[in-house]
Amino acid sequence: MGGFFGCASKKACNKELFYGTDYLSHLGTKRGGLATVNKKEFHRSIHNLENAYFRSKFESDIDNLNGNMGIGVISDTDSQPIIIHSHLGKFAVVTVGKITNLEDLAKEAFSQNIHFAETSGGEINPTELVAILIGQKGSFEEGILNAQTKIKGSCSMLILTDFGIYAARDRLGRTPIIIGKRENAYAASSESSAFSNLGFEVEYYIGPNEIILITPEGIEQVQPPGDDMQVCSFLWVYYGYPVSSYEGINTEKVRYSCGAALARRETEKVDLVAGIPDSGIGHAIGFANESKLAYMRPYVKYTPTWPRSFMPQNQEMRDLVARMKLIPIREIIEGKRIIFCDDSVVRGTQLKDNTQILYEYGAKQVHMRIACPCLIHPCEFLNFSTSRSTLDLAGRKAIYEIEGIEDTDLTDYALDGSQKHSAMIGRIIDRLNLTSLRYQKLEDLVEAIGLPKNKLCTHCWDGSSYF
Repeated sequence: MGGFFGCASKKACNKELFYGTDYLSHLGTKRGGLATVNKKEFHRSIHNLENAYFRSKFESDIDNLNGNMGIGVISDTDSQPIIIHSHLGKFAVVTVGKITNLEDLAKEAFSQNIHFAETSGGEINPTELVAILIGQKGSFEEGILNAQTKIKGSCSMLILTDFGIYAARDRLGRTPIIIGKRENAYAASSESSAFSNLGFEVEYYIGPNEIILITPEGIEQVQPPGDDMQVCSFLWVYYGYPVSSYEGINTEKVRYSCGAALARRETEKVDLVAGIPDSGIGHAIGFANESKLAYMRPYVKYTPTWPRSFMPQNQEMRDLVARMKLIPIREIIEGKRIIFCDDSVVRGTQLKDNTQILYEYGAKQVHMRIACPCLIHPCEFLNFSTSRSTLDLAGRKAIYEIEGIEDTDLTDYALDGSQKHSAMIGRIIDRLNLTSLRYQKLEDLVEAIGLPKNKLCTHCWDGSSYF
């Protein structure tokens, strides 16, 4: 997914920028970057994070990133920030999201004799494309609006100039931007959790399609928010750090509510409730509190030397790293009937390995409860649950086994309780060797988040989307 952080201060901001960006490390795995400006001089640093932590790569760069304004990014895709020389002046830009019409916009640029210098895995760098769209107009305000209007999918951005930082949320608000304030400084972040230990308090939640100019003196609304919003529901289910709030709604509290909703539908008799570390823990606590069952930790996650499980490029290595990080406790597992809560099932390979370990350690029954509905549509907007083949999704693979064709009507499969939905779940149970499996009902998830459904993106589950 990715995340960014920006700071405008009356004093040097390099340490705030370093730590604020570091607090977003859970949002991306590939690249990290920082840029600052001191008067009219820009400084930049970019590092590969695929085999190291953000802090270890950037700590030696802090003193060289002089300036009282800066932006930082954690990315799953391209190298950022991009620094541009243009008729608007010199500026740096970072982006978060997924541009689904990237090729069409690139062809349009080529037709105007515009070329691209940066690449991302041999392809057009989407952040450079955004910079080009900004530079097509006569002001930063008009340029950002041009980018917001032309881009399909999603793209939120921070633009660092020598007079301030523009924070622009994508047209339908799929990714959040939160403004923080403290004495003599303002900040913008993808996650409010980056603020607390840096002394910032949440000042403002930027709305969809809204543009804010941030300076050391304050914030100014350049463009008001739009009426339509499709904020990603997975922020509360999985992506978001437990401390963070989006649209004023705290992630951890939503996860408690998700778990409680699952517990109210529970029919199995079990001995304990557990969560798959880390993002399943909040859901499991909510389940245990509602059901009055004991919450225990049959798995403990070992993190000091293991990077995130999906960092290696090879799937076999990703699966190995995922297994090695979780250490089982035989004394809690042996002879027990266990309900496990998790945020989601994407491909199911890691869950299958986890289940096998439980049986090896003597579990009597393994029941899986998932905090969201079954994923049957790849994400079109934020690089989550994306794959070269939709059949990599556990739900779609089960549907293919039932239907015998890849392209079929998925409406009934998305409907909890339907005959086709039950058949899909049965296939997944067999493949993952579970005693039982239950997904969250979409209406229960929407209620747990607390926003109207038409304000939430639920495309991964029911295929609904607004481009």
